[in-house]
Amino acid sequence: MNRSVNKFPAVLLLQDGTVFTGTSIGKIGTTTGEICFNTGMTGYQEIYTDPSYTGQILVHTNVHIGNYGIHPSEEESDSIKIAGLICKNFNIPYSRKQSETSIQEYLSTNNIVGIADIDTRELVLHVRSKGVMNAIISSEGKSIETLKQELDKVPSMSGLELSSSVSTPETYYLGNADSAIRIAVLDLGVKRNILNSLVERGAYLAVFNAHSSFEEMNKFKPDGFMISNGPGDPGAMPYAVSTVQQILAANIPLFGICLGHQILAEAAGLKTFKMHNGHRGLNHPVKNLITGLCEITSQNHGFAVAASDIEKHENVELTHINLNDNTVEGLRIKNKPAFSVQYHPEAAPGPQDSRYLFDDFINLINNTK
Repeated sequence: MNRSVNKFPAVLLLQDGTVFTGTSIGKIGTTTGEICFNTGMTGYQEIYTDPSYTGQILVHTNVHIGNYGIHPSEEESDSIKIAGLICKNFNIPYSRKQSETSIQEYLSTNNIVGIADIDTRELVLHVRSKGVMNAIISSEGKSIETLKQELDKVPSMSGLELSSSVSTPETYYLGNADSAIRIAVLDLGVKRNILNSLVERGAYLAVFNAHSSFEEMNKFKPDGFMISNGPGDPGAMPYAVSTVQQILAANIPLFGICLGHQILAEAAGLKTFKMHNGHRGLNHPVKNLITGLCEITSQNHGFAVAASDIEKHENVELTHINLNDNTVEGLRIKNKPAFSVQYHPEAAPGPQDSRYLFDDFINLINNTK
């Protein structure tokens, strides 16, 4: 195991001109993306491979990153999806015997550029105050002026469609083909543990490309549709909104998670908006308004559904709210077998308080059949 790395100077430049200096981690190079922070203390490998992080530079608020190494079973997709990494203490030696490689080797193999040894607390406080913005990391000795010119070319996450870049190119199948429950998954950037959570409950899955039509997916004769998580602006995905509207018209059970939740909202005529910071972490408190119980949830999203639109809509019910800021965390369509949540019930990483939602989906399918 490589227990050290040659440290080179690295610089982080934010869109508002703020500069941080530190040392390089991962690959030597330059990378750009929207800066965001995650408050989770564990699960960095699952976070890096979550397709919802496509186009984003991740800041860890946890001070030590890498100390338990890398294990292939903990990946949520086939590759690292973050655009870059920022942390305080970057730990190349790891203590877990089951791990197969160090975080440094993992990042460099996946061509991820990062920066360490900066005051991440100061950085997060700045982003919390100013809001998420584009940023650039470089360990190639480029001048600040050159980096500013490169950063100015980076598009805003608002209006950006990214699911096409991470969705499966070909349909694939998971589970027992003889299962009594068949679920079509619209892959907008799905995490593996969402699929595993459905297969564990006896479902046979067909996972379709984000641009698949309702007609194509319906040939699978699904008993239900899963609309997955994914990256980008839901307002820039009319193709997915149209598909979900057709599913609703067919009265087939539907469950949306994260971006899938936002797409369901858009399909029902609700608006979505870009948040000041978004929610990214493993300990967000959510209240289930149906049961009155609180759940500790795993979250990763920068867009949300407008609560005021739900209040005006006679056929949409608010089912979950965030107890930190009262934002929308769940909804259901009153006259259709469809519901969704903004957070991640598959919890990879995170708590398992919300796993019941997969059971609710299976029960909805069985009760509708």
